Amino acid sequence: MKEKIIARCPWCGDDPLYVEYHDKEWGKPLHNDQRLFEFLLLESFQAGLSWITILRKRENFRKAFDNFDARKVAKYGDEKIERLLLDSGIIRNRAKIEAAINNARIYLEIQKEFGSFDKYIWQFVDHKPILNQRKELTDIPAITPEATQMSKTLKKRGFKFIGPTTCYAFMQATGMVNDHLVDCDFY
Repeated sequence: MKEKIIARCPWCGDDPLYVEYHDKEWGKPLHNDQRLFEFLLLESFQAGLSWITILRKRENFRKAFDNFDARKVAKYGDEKIERLLLDSGIIRNRAKIEAAINNARIYLEIQKEFGSFDKYIWQFVDHKPILNQRKELTDIPAITPEATQMSKTLKKRGFKFIGPTTCYAFMQATGMVNDHLVDCDFY
């Protein structure tokens, strides 16, 4: 019996970690606040780096950032920042670490104001995923008007390391947009 060949977006290549992420997470609508915070934090650390670098360090990030518990992250002080800067399992960038703490505090304010971060963040796509019809990787933009608006709005609230490219990557990762290519089995 022949094994079925699965068509995937070419960006994930054949790296098992990337393939699993592509197949099980990327582009699937996510509405869990803690997981949304995880992606927000990871995407901000990814700025200027490849996503596979972040994926390979994801478990270390989970341990270092208290399983992405925003209440705990928001309380980090200088001592914790210094410990994180010594942790080779994560991206040791002071500005990004301080931004994560800052962003956790604002995230909690948004949760309180809107009842959930999910309710707030999904408003940028009218609370339903945008289903794109991309045929080639070159058809996928780095930013969109929705991502630009999200970035401006989050920055106005005080978020850091949250430009339009980071916002669009976040939107793709959390299924706010479906950018699987049309010939991908996960489209």
